[in-house]
Amino acid sequence: MKKIILISFFVCWLANTAFAAPRYISLAPSTTEILFALGLDTEIVGVSTYCNYPEQVKNKTKVGDFSSPSIEKIISLKPDYIFCTGLEQAPVIAQLRGLGFKVYVADPASFEELFKSIKEIGEITKKTVQASVLIGEMQAQIAEVTSAVKLVPREKRVRVFIEIWHEPLMTAGGGSFVDELIALAGGINIAHDTLRPYSNYSAERVVSSNPQCIIMVYMDKEAPLKLIGQRFGWDKIDAVRNQRVFNDISPDILLRPGPRLTLGLKQLYGKLYSKQ
Repeated sequence: MKKIILISFFVCWLANTAFAAPRYISLAPSTTEILFALGLDTEIVGVSTYCNYPEQVKNKTKVGDFSSPSIEKIISLKPDYIFCTGLEQAPVIAQLRGLGFKVYVADPASFEELFKSIKEIGEITKKTVQASVLIGEMQAQIAEVTSAVKLVPREKRVRVFIEIWHEPLMTAGGGSFVDELIALAGGINIAHDTLRPYSNYSAERVVSSNPQCIIMVYMDKEAPLKLIGQRFGWDKIDAVRNQRVFNDISPDILLRPGPRLTLGLKQLYGKLYSKQ
C-alpha cells in the first residue's frame, strides 16, 4: 500500500513539475511588449514600473524601475528567465547573472536586429511559431509603407527633424531606430550625418537645414507650433511656416524597439505625406 502511495505521489510530482508554467520577468517595456505579442500572459510574473503596454500589464507585479529594480522582489518571484535591454541596465544584468539567473538582453538598433531578438525570445519561450507570425506581420506592414514611398520621387522626399528633447535640443542621427524609421517612411533625416545615434543638436543647424516637417516625441504644455515658433530664427523654417510641426505620435511607438514600431512607421509616413 505504501509503495502504491509513493508511486502515486511521485507521478503527481512529476506531472506538476513537467507541466508547471514557466515564469518570466521583463525589466524593459520593449521586451514586455514582445512577450505579450507572442501570446504570453500568465507566464509573465513581474515587470518594471515603466512597462505600460498592453492593458494586461497593469495587473502584473512591479519589481521596480528600469535601472534599479528590487533584486529581493525578483528573487521572490522565482523567474525561469529575465528579459532585459542594454545601456543603463548593464549593472543589473551583471548582478542577476551573478546570482545565477538566466537573462536575455534585447538591445536592437534596427528592424533586422529586432526581428532577431523576437526570434530568439520565441525560442526561449517556446513560441517559435508565434514569433515567426509576428515577424511576418511586421514585415508586411513595413512593405506596405515602403511600397507607397516608392511612388514619391526622391526630389520630393520630405526633410525631417526629430526633436527628442528641447533643453538641451536633442535628436536622433544615423545608426538609430528613428533614423531607419524616417528613411523607411520616405523622409530625409537632417541629422542623419551626426556621429552618434542620439545626441545634442544646435538650433542653428536646424534653421540652416530648413526641415519641411518637425516631429516632437514628447509632450509639452504649449502647443508644438507655438513652442517652436518662439525660437530665434525658427519662424523662417518651412515646417513652421507651413504648420507641419507635430507632437501627437506616441513616443512609445517611435522610440521603443518593440512590435508597435511598425505602427509608428505608418503614423510617421502619414505625417510626412498626408498634405502632399
